[in-house]
Amino acid sequence: MNSRWDIGGWRLSTRIVVLSMALLLLVQAAGLLVVRGSIERNARSEIATQLELGERVWRRLLDQNAEKLRQGATLLAADYGFRDAVSSNDVETIRSALENHGERIGATVMAYLDTHMALKALSDTPDGAAIGSVLGQIADPRSLTAASGTIALLGNTPYQFVMVPLKAPVVVGWVLMGFPIGQPLADEMLALSGVHLALVTQSSGQPPRIGLSTLQPATLAALQKMGGAMVEELADGRDTLVGHGVNLHALNGSVQTLLLRSLDEVVAPFQQVQLVLLVISLIGVLLFGLGSLWAARRVTTPLRSLVEGADRLGQGQYEQRMQYTDRRDEIGDLANAFDRMRRNIAISRNEIQQLAYWDRLTRLPNRVLFRNSVKEIIAQRQSGASANAPLAIITLNLDRFKHINDILGYAQGDRLLMSVAERLLLRMGDGVLVARLGGDEFSVFLADADATAAMVAAQRIATAFEQPLVYDDQTVDLSASLGVACWPQHASDVDTLLGRAEVAMYVAKRKATVLQLYDPALDSSSKQTLSLLSELRHAVEHNELRLFLQPKIALQTGQVIAAEALVRWQHPERGLVPPDAFIPFAEQTGFVRQMTLWMFNEVARQWSSLQLPGQPLRIAINLSTRDLLDLEFPARLDALLEKHQVAPEGFCLEITESAIMDDPLRAEGTLKRLSDRGFKLSIDDFGTGYSSLAYLKRLPVDELKIDKSFVMAMERDPDDAKIVRSTIDLAHNMGLTVVAEGVENAAIMNLLRELDCDEAQGYYMSRPLPVTDFLAWRERWVERAEA
Repeated sequence: MNSRWDIGGWRLSTRIVVLSMALLLLVQAAGLLVVRGSIERNARSEIATQLELGERVWRRLLDQNAEKLRQGATLLAADYGFRDAVSSNDVETIRSALENHGERIGATVMAYLDTHMALKALSDTPDGAAIGSVLGQIADPRSLTAASGTIALLGNTPYQFVMVPLKAPVVVGWVLMGFPIGQPLADEMLALSGVHLALVTQSSGQPPRIGLSTLQPATLAALQKMGGAMVEELADGRDTLVGHGVNLHALNGSVQTLLLRSLDEVVAPFQQVQLVLLVISLIGVLLFGLGSLWAARRVTTPLRSLVEGADRLGQGQYEQRMQYTDRRDEIGDLANAFDRMRRNIAISRNEIQQLAYWDRLTRLPNRVLFRNSVKEIIAQRQSGASANAPLAIITLNLDRFKHINDILGYAQGDRLLMSVAERLLLRMGDGVLVARLGGDEFSVFLADADATAAMVAAQRIATAFEQPLVYDDQTVDLSASLGVACWPQHASDVDTLLGRAEVAMYVAKRKATVLQLYDPALDSSSKQTLSLLSELRHAVEHNELRLFLQPKIALQTGQVIAAEALVRWQHPERGLVPPDAFIPFAEQTGFVRQMTLWMFNEVARQWSSLQLPGQPLRIAINLSTRDLLDLEFPARLDALLEKHQVAPEGFCLEITESAIMDDPLRAEGTLKRLSDRGFKLSIDDFGTGYSSLAYLKRLPVDELKIDKSFVMAMERDPDDAKIVRSTIDLAHNMGLTVVAEGVENAAIMNLLRELDCDEAQGYYMSRPLPVTDFLAWRERWVERAEA
């Protein structure tokens, strides 16, 4: 035994530490991620607040700048010299006054307009031509007298305009002043609020253009790459900025301000907190790891000691006491349990050795001791002077023991096996080795017996089973199948001898001959059966099986209401193989399940083509014992019905009594599931099995099918006629319909009609026919019935 407690090469201590550390790291990582996510959410919320504040600051700066212009314009409008020049309509003097005053207050555009908003004088400005083209749009006293004036786009430059009236004392004109929104205003915005801005302008028919900004070159380049769009988030490779757009509602184009705040700058104060948390987490992980390692070693060191002790037990060393039995914890409990196990194993060792070669139930030698004994005697015969002295083995297997066991219970089954052992010992006498090989299989060794003597002894054993076993007022009729093999006639070693005795025994069971002496032909037939199984598989896979139908006639109406589906094998070399040549073999090997599914699939595939208007045809299919014991069988039928879109009510499933009685409980369960799905169920060959009426009453069957052995002779044998009459009356009283098979002539058919039998089947109506021939026969039958 390996002393390492490992999975994938890791010790238990390593796994404890790694698992503990992994869980701690997972918790710590989750905590750090939650903190980081919370910081980022709070930072974004803070940035949103700062951007809203930045928008108010930006608008306030624009308002202040407009107020400065308005005050300058008001001073100019109140100037006596300017008023005198206006009254005398001295344009040059007006222009000179406008330029001088604009230079003092920083305005780049100065204009005088009359009361009709016609331009009378304009300062000398590079954008003079542009102002003239949009004067009609911007010269609106309602907007120009607002707090922030009016924003207008002249060329690619945004201007802020204000206008004040010139009164004497009524309004005689208007003074218009404007200045470009430039970099100083943006720098002031950044200084006051810490928020970056980019002024994006767009003339009619032109792409957006970033006029001014406070952004770093890399950030500005990233924004320009995005076409100056009003982005909500901007990444320049080193920093992430959150954006907020402000529309200035400019004339003659679009002027928008993009306010930007650095996410990294806002998060930066919290980075130190995260670093401290990370350091604390690492220290905690280190301390936790050391503690987990210490705790793991407290567990694994004693476990290694116990593993070593278990290794000693595996080597048969029971003397040394286990360590750590003095501890008062779970490890101590485990060590004491191991020590008790050590003592118990030591006590039981001798008993186990005694029981290794004997059957505990019957106190007979088991297969191991029986084989060793026979092997030893064969070795002595081969090396001694009595090399030619024959010996024999008789192997027997109880018939229907499983059925008896299921009915009487396992406790009674054990008592029955003990009674069989006693009867064998009594019949064979002293000096004969009798063994129980397992289950309900026994073997008798005859040390000096040839084939003739062995068969005589086997006959004595068979005779012994003719007397029923009686215990607790319970009488059980029991029989056995026996196979005989001799040395050296049939085998040269003990294993071959045992195997050939079993081969003979199984042949006796299959043929119901009770006794069978081994013959080499039995093995050759086994090879033939293997070949037959391969050929059957090939037949199913290569469409060599053929569907035949034999009709069932409603005796009162003469209509063809059902047909029994039968299988034939069209062998490529042997022609049409009769069913008796392969059906029994298929049942023995279990291949009958594949044949049943093939039959059901083929019938379902052709079902619709077999129906006539107003004359539905129900198809009967035979089930075997193997089908009833297959728990998945109902589901397989469901799949085939779904595949071909056929209802289960169109089928009748026929089951023999013997098939049901092989395992009544499982068979009953399968039949109930099939009945619940809508299949009609029929008991085939009724009257030839061993079932009781009380048991049949429990089954969900709808029909009884009288065996043809009673029907064929009923016209000349009064006893058979009585059996048929009683069966029909019994079935009708139980609410079942009756089908009689084996109807060979009109007299039998008329008798069955008089006895009120429901349906008839037999060669008188038709032999089993291929599907195409059946359809043609049915048309002729219908025409004859109508005639």
